[in-house]
Amino acid sequence: MHFKLERFDSIGDGLRREIEEVGRIVAFEKHDTPLDYDETLNYFFIFLSGKVKVFEMNLSNGKEQTLYLLGRGDMYDTVTLLDGKPHELMNEALEAGEMLRVPIGKAREWMYDYPIFGEIVLKYVASQIRRVEELAADLTLLDTKERLIKLIIESIEKSRSTGQNILENLSHAEIAKLIGTVRHVVDRHIKQLKAEGILESGRRKLALKNMEKLQEKLDDIGL
Repeated sequence: MHFKLERFDSIGDGLRREIEEVGRIVAFEKHDTPLDYDETLNYFFIFLSGKVKVFEMNLSNGKEQTLYLLGRGDMYDTVTLLDGKPHELMNEALEAGEMLRVPIGKAREWMYDYPIFGEIVLKYVASQIRRVEELAADLTLLDTKERLIKLIIESIEKSRSTGQNILENLSHAEIAKLIGTVRHVVDRHIKQLKAEGILESGRRKLALKNMEKLQEKLDDIGL
């Protein structure tokens, strides 16, 4: 197995060999639940490809909020890795892919034996905390169109760093769950952004047409 991800370029040959020795590639298909509750107590996962949403759902009314959309370079579950406790969140694969699975005990050892690995994990945890903080604030302070614009910008920035467009092939219903709304509202906003010359869209694909106009929108809402 050859382990190569931009986020881990700095780990060094020694740790890379250890990861390749104990790691296993796990494939998943669309609509699978790849992050099994029991497995996340025993294994740590690093995404090589594909997309998996991690979400909460109100079972009484069916309302759903996506907390994280995981893709290439992302890790799961850093919460259980750090505190050793169960972390009960729902998940579903939106696009087939592969994960690197390593024993969670080994991952904990690496955090202490290889400080660079610990630094990578902790920086990732910080980025996820910021993501949830921003989501909570955005749901309260921004309207749905503003949240959609911010999501598009974040997707562009992530695609530059990982090479993966996290919104590509997502339905409008799934995009709605990322920003706390419903599909028909996203439909309306995308039509508005197309009419303003900011976006181009095809089947399950959004493309930025005019970055300057989109930046003007962000400036108007103070983002």
